[in-house]
Amino acid sequence: MQSIQSDLINIQALIQKAAIKEALSNINVLFESATINNDLNQKSSLLYSKSVCLRLLHEHNSAISCLDELIKINPEAARYHQEQAYNHRANGDLKRAAIGFYKATRLNPALLSAWQALLPIYHQQGQVDAERIAAKQIKELSALPKPLLAAKDLLYDGNVDAADKLCRQYLQANKHSIDGLLLLAELATQLKVISEAEFILETCVELSPNNPECLYPLFKIYNKLGKFDKALKTAESLLTISPNNVFYMTAKATSMVGVGQINEAIDAYEALTIRHHNKATLMILLGHAYKAQGDIQKAVAAYKQAYRAEFDCADAYWSLANTKTYNFDDLEISQMTALLGHPDVSLDNKVHAEFALGKAYEDRKMFAQSFAHYESGNAIKRQQTRYSSTKQHQFVDHQITTFSKEFSEKLAEQGHPDPAPIFIVGLPRAGSTLLEQILASHSMVDGTMELHEILSLAAQLSRSKDPNHSYPGNIASLPKGALRDLGERFISNTQVYRQQAAFFIDKMPNNFLHIGLIKAILPNAKIIDARRDPMACCFSGFKQLFGEGQEFSYSLRDMALYYQYYVKLMDHWQQIYPNQILLVQHEDVVNNTEQAVVRMLEYCGLPFEQSCLDFHKNKRAVKTPSSEQVRQPIYKTALHQWKHYEPYLGELTKRFR
Repeated sequence: MQSIQSDLINIQALIQKAAIKEALSNINVLFESATINNDLNQKSSLLYSKSVCLRLLHEHNSAISCLDELIKINPEAARYHQEQAYNHRANGDLKRAAIGFYKATRLNPALLSAWQALLPIYHQQGQVDAERIAAKQIKELSALPKPLLAAKDLLYDGNVDAADKLCRQYLQANKHSIDGLLLLAELATQLKVISEAEFILETCVELSPNNPECLYPLFKIYNKLGKFDKALKTAESLLTISPNNVFYMTAKATSMVGVGQINEAIDAYEALTIRHHNKATLMILLGHAYKAQGDIQKAVAAYKQAYRAEFDCADAYWSLANTKTYNFDDLEISQMTALLGHPDVSLDNKVHAEFALGKAYEDRKMFAQSFAHYESGNAIKRQQTRYSSTKQHQFVDHQITTFSKEFSEKLAEQGHPDPAPIFIVGLPRAGSTLLEQILASHSMVDGTMELHEILSLAAQLSRSKDPNHSYPGNIASLPKGALRDLGERFISNTQVYRQQAAFFIDKMPNNFLHIGLIKAILPNAKIIDARRDPMACCFSGFKQLFGEGQEFSYSLRDMALYYQYYVKLMDHWQQIYPNQILLVQHEDVVNNTEQAVVRMLEYCGLPFEQSCLDFHKNKRAVKTPSSEQVRQPIYKTALHQWKHYEPYLGELTKRFR
């Protein structure tokens, strides 16, 4: 391995010294090694070097063939498309050259050389608007300090850690650089440190209050964090600056959905689709709003308009699948299959199509084909994540060792005493939306959504770089009154999602990781553990394409381990907080609904109401994948769906059966 890496470095050195024929000869020798051909990363590096050599030797058609193979391996690599475009340009094929350079800029907007190559082609072809956009990008990128341009290039090329290091080095000498801070926030988002991105962008807005370049990414972060009230205010600020900007109008409508103003959001989306000719993205957002409202027919119609507007809008197909009630016809299946084979379709669109086809074949009881598509979609997503089961296990163990009985007793009664919050925790697809719908049908309980407040608070407490003073251990060193203040802040920040009921629900499933924190700041909060049979829960999570935050779900092994860590931690919380956490088994709710409902109401200190048994009649907005399922009476058919896939679930069966 080390020897091959040295060979690759030597080949790069030969190319830089213009010893092209010698470099190409060494590459061909290495390709005779079986080890190289079995390692995609090494093979890709060699193929790319070979294509560069062939171009420099003016063997453009051979270089193009080489790059065709590379692009099949990784269609998201900007430099492959740029290199391909250089060869097409040398062959005089400006149309293909323009397509290649354009794809490169779409994948890596910081690729200045590709923009510079596009400009004369657009000028020659008389594409005035495209020429203007290219000139603008060249001007903006050329104005960036070289370290930031290099960092942007690294970021879009997938080398996030190197980009982060370079950006931070620049900011040490230029602390108030807006460009530097914006890039650092983008890097924090890529690294999933969303609370840090929020802090950086809020700093940018303080430094440059009316700058859309700062406000718009801050809106997107607020939206990602579920801070929809702040997102709405930010969108309104953007519209004050630019009232007719379609992105800002869309941002406001999206925020309105978040805060529950769904009718107003639908009106806004519909107005936008009329003005902008039913663009696919707008139609999908409109469909999501209709789905949250409970109008599934209009949601389906909007999603269909989206894929008709853009053939490769696979999100539309997945959105149809994600209604859980839609059945694809033969034409739609053939369209999705064709989309998967199209060379210009992005990996994200392929992922959406794979998951949608998994659902399509599942509905037709063609389980082998169905699993193959679910597996392919998950494999692509798994490659795009930085998830580590080892780190997850370490985090769980850190919670267990920190929140001992003695430690928790020291924190008791220091938090805010408000008994209003009811937390429903667990794993995704474990039935938490059903429990929320049941409780939210009670006159004394407001249903909200999956609130991000606890996760955000935990992230803020995790900012310390000192492992001896980081979350959760640093809770003990917080100043007097801090826990009460944090609990009060939670109540205040979640007020926007409530109506007038005495109690309200936060059903963020991932909060199970932070029950120690919850009990420290809100000692009287109720906590319900929504649990489901591991085979059913894990497979249901595997076939669900989550929007954000469930990166463990893209591998059956990771999913199984995550379930085991969850049970381990919940067992610990039950020991530390006896009789304070209610375990509700999904199968019990399905098989004996009334008994389960009465038990939950008694735990929450609520009188029985028939509306909780008639939960499917509740017209409240629901934004999770289970939205349509909880609008129907309970049915038992989903309990054992996983059994159809049992031959393929070895990673689960060896742990749970």
